[in-house]
Amino acid sequence: MRAYIGLGGNLKQPQQHVLDAQREIASLAGVKALAFSRLYRSAPMGPKDQPDYINAVMAIETPLTPLELLDRLQAIETAHGRVRQGERWGPRTLDLDLLVYGDKEIQSERLTVPHPGIALRRFVLMPLHDVEPHLKIPGLGSLESLLAACPLDGLAVILDVEGG
Repeated sequence: MRAYIGLGGNLKQPQQHVLDAQREIASLAGVKALAFSRLYRSAPMGPKDQPDYINAVMAIETPLTPLELLDRLQAIETAHGRVRQGERWGPRTLDLDLLVYGDKEIQSERLTVPHPGIALRRFVLMPLHDVEPHLKIPGLGSLESLLAACPLDGLAVILDVEGG
């Protein structure tokens, strides 16, 4: 199954956390890395008194179920010092989100796919466009139409990742 993962963070060298997480995801058993986006800088969505975020998207191929993949992604977050408490959209070392999982629409207590709010987040849509410009997002339509309707919000490319 082809899946797309959002990577982001804004604490303790976030660019390094994102690039390390890319390698760690690629090395997971049952995961084949397909593409990695450029790195982007974006203003925080939540409280404004926190550093800007570094964001990217990774495309993978995997036989893992969505929940198996989620468990592995959360283990990587934990290894990077992610703490799941405190305010929503607050600062974090690493955030890994399962954005899209094939053509599946999933709504469970632990997981919603496509990721909620994906259509309103240019910091997700632009890196997603880097890895799969013609993607159709289940229940939402084409990535191109979502991008056209989404404001720029100060998003900036900060790094072209080699081999991405």
